[in-house]
Amino acid sequence: MASAISANKAELLAIANAVASEKMIDKSIVIEAMEEAIQKSARNRYGAENDIRAKLDPNTGDLRLWRVVEVVEEVEDYFKQVDLKAAQKLEDGAKLGDFIVDPLPPVDLGRIDAQSAKQVIFQKVRDAERERQFEEFKDRADEVITGVIKSVEFGHVIVNLGRAEGVIRRDQQIPREAARVGERVRALITKVERNNRGPQIFLSRAHPDFMRKLFAQEVPEIYDGIIEIKAAARDPGSRAKIGVISHDSSIDPVGACVGMKGSRVQAVVQELQGEKIDIIPWSEDIATFVVNALQPATVARVVLDEEEGRIEVVVPDDQLSLAIGRRGQNVRLASQLTGHQIDIMTEEEASEKRQKEFAERSKMFEEELDVDETLSQLLVAEGFAEMEEVAYVELGELASIEGFDEELAEELQSRAKEALERHEEAARTERRELGVEDDLAEIPHLSEQMLVTLGKAGIKTLDDLADLATDELIAKKREAPRRRNNNPDGPPMRRPSQRAEDKGGVLGEYGLSEEQGNEIIMAARAHWFEDEEESAPADAEAPATQEAANADSDQ
Repeated sequence: MASAISANKAELLAIANAVASEKMIDKSIVIEAMEEAIQKSARNRYGAENDIRAKLDPNTGDLRLWRVVEVVEEVEDYFKQVDLKAAQKLEDGAKLGDFIVDPLPPVDLGRIDAQSAKQVIFQKVRDAERERQFEEFKDRADEVITGVIKSVEFGHVIVNLGRAEGVIRRDQQIPREAARVGERVRALITKVERNNRGPQIFLSRAHPDFMRKLFAQEVPEIYDGIIEIKAAARDPGSRAKIGVISHDSSIDPVGACVGMKGSRVQAVVQELQGEKIDIIPWSEDIATFVVNALQPATVARVVLDEEEGRIEVVVPDDQLSLAIGRRGQNVRLASQLTGHQIDIMTEEEASEKRQKEFAERSKMFEEELDVDETLSQLLVAEGFAEMEEVAYVELGELASIEGFDEELAEELQSRAKEALERHEEAARTERRELGVEDDLAEIPHLSEQMLVTLGKAGIKTLDDLADLATDELIAKKREAPRRRNNNPDGPPMRRPSQRAEDKGGVLGEYGLSEEQGNEIIMAARAHWFEDEEESAPADAEAPATQEAANADSDQ
């Protein structure tokens, strides 16, 4: 009998050690799972109402089983309580209120109990294994990891990472890259999430940061921080651009990334399945950086529109197709790299655009200010584009224009202000016809024309405006770059997929700042807080009012 017991002890410890080693979890967790399973089986044998505990010695394998009972004066629950006389037989010195141990004989696990215990142990070990996996990978986002392809399910690649599994979703794979089961693969850990079925480890081979990390592995100067990749853009599997800068004037950042005979960049290109990589010197001057980013095309002129976040790039006629690239790839990557919207146009198109804008502005000044064509053209030539600029510019600046004097400048400013008032009055009339409340006109930064725009969008009351988020109010609409159609002589066109990337805010066209947007929203919400303050004293007076009403009814 003794030999059988010792064999069972040895077997329990051997199982605990084997499971802990195989699942790479702490042995104490396996021991705890075994104790829980034994407790469950003992409750099935002695009654679930009992508070039964089990303790397995991790060194000797000795198993102790006992029932915890409370010492009471009068027993009400025979499973969890015992009277003082019986308690003192179990433990000398027992007194009322104590919790004492009532030893139980070991139980022989039947087939059903053993199966139940097995389930408890497996579940506990599985939970511990998942927690260990999550703890191991939760802080490893943005790290490149190597694994073995386990399977391909619905286009998603499942990768064995040794102690866990990761997934490369279809949209994070390099297009046309064949994934074969058993092959080794490198990928970037983008996100680690806790999940009921274990940690979800998301991998990517298409993310720009994957290319950054590969360069850091191949170029020691990047790893050491001497060279920095300031920006990166990718069209996975086809082409990429990176903007690099050197913090040491003696080191050429482009040459260091290319390496001797292109050895360094070729190592990255091979890992990315032949993806062509343009390495570009980064510059703080956005115009210079845009010119570099559009290589190999030659740029004639760059015009920045900082308010709209757009850049107009003028190129020679023979450089247009090169600047745009196949299917707009070159200008799209340059736009992603610089963080600005880029419009490509030829010198002829730029000239036509300037002439059109000049004619439109001249005609506007001619009609609104009631002046002749020569004077209106002179205003446009001096850089005036809006009526507000004429109305509120320094009088001396207007009078300093060749052929102007102070009297003419005062007259032009007077007419400009009258024109603005006419537009404001017309907008006010339209706003009221749309049903926009006058309360909205009291909010700072909102002109009558803006209120018309709000009314057309269905925002007509303070509550309508207060319900908006700042982005919904002022976010600017962004569009994709222009491209040409297949006819080189035809006009520029946009593909359907190159329409506005996002809807933009209701007042996005007016160039309001985020601070102004916040002030507008908070001013619209101010009446909510006023209503709360007014309702508080009214609620406090309600009981007294009710008592007075009751007294009147009694009389």
